[in-house]
Amino acid sequence: MTDRPSCYPSPATAPLPLLDVLTSPVPSGRFDSPVDERHVLCLHLGGPVPVSYRAGKAERQGVRLHGQFCVVPGGSSTRWILAQPATSLLLRLAPAHLRATADDMGRGARAFDLAPAIHVRDPQIERIGWMMQAEDHDAHPGGRLFADSLASALAVRLVALQSRSRTVQARALPAWRLRHVIEYIDAHLDQDLTLAELAAVAGFSPSHFKALFRQATSTPVHRFVLERRVERARLHLLEGRLSVTEVALETGFAHPSHMARWMRRIVGLSPSQIRAG
Repeated sequence: MTDRPSCYPSPATAPLPLLDVLTSPVPSGRFDSPVDERHVLCLHLGGPVPVSYRAGKAERQGVRLHGQFCVVPGGSSTRWILAQPATSLLLRLAPAHLRATADDMGRGARAFDLAPAIHVRDPQIERIGWMMQAEDHDAHPGGRLFADSLASALAVRLVALQSRSRTVQARALPAWRLRHVIEYIDAHLDQDLTLAELAAVAGFSPSHFKALFRQATSTPVHRFVLERRVERARLHLLEGRLSVTEVALETGFAHPSHMARWMRRIVGLSPSQIRAG
C-alpha cells in the first residue's frame, strides 16, 4: 500500500463529524487509496489527468476532469494508476448518517449499500464540495451546524442518485452499444454530430438514447462530446504539429475562439497556455 499523503491523516479515535473535507495530493503512478471507515467522495481539482481505476473486479480508464468525482465506499480501497500527479478534494461522510438518510427516504437502511463509482458529474454534489472547501479555507465560520446541514444534503443526493440508477437499470444502455457510440463519436469529432445521428448508432429513439446515455456516463451527451473534443484538441496542441486553427477544425469547433472558450470552461486553460506546457 502506498503511504498516506501527508495531509490525509490516519483515522481519528475521537467522535468523527458527519462530514469533513481534506485537500489531498495524489502521486503519479500506482496509488492505493487509504482505507477509511467513512464513505469518501474524491473530487478532482485542476487540469485533466489520464487515469486507470480498479475497485474489486471493476476496472475503467479515462481522463479525470475538474469537478468530476469518484465514490469509495467506507472500508474499501481503490487502486489508481495516474499519468501525472493530481489533487483531490475529499469529502468524508459517516456511513451511519447515510443509512439513516436512506431509511428516512423509504429506501431501507439495511438494504442500502453505497456503490463505488468513477468519473461522476453532478452539479449539486459539486456545489456541496465547493462549499465545504470554502468553509475549510475560512476556518469553518458556519460551525458544526453548517457542516452537518451539508452532510444531510450530500446524503440525500447520494441516495437519490443511486436509487434512480437502480430504477432505470432494467433499461440501461448495453455496454457494447455505449462503446460503439463512443467509438463513433471519436471517429467523427470533426463533424457536426446530432442527437438523432448518435441515437441511430445506438439503436434507440433520440429521447430514449438521451436519457440512457446520461444514465450510463453520468454526463449529458452534448457535454460528453464537448469534453471529447476538448481532450482531443488538448493532445493536438501538446503535439505542436498543427496550428490552433487547424486543431479547432480537426476537433469539430466552429473556429479557434469557440475552442478556446470551451477549453477555458472545461480545463481552465487557454490553447496558448496548453501549448506552452
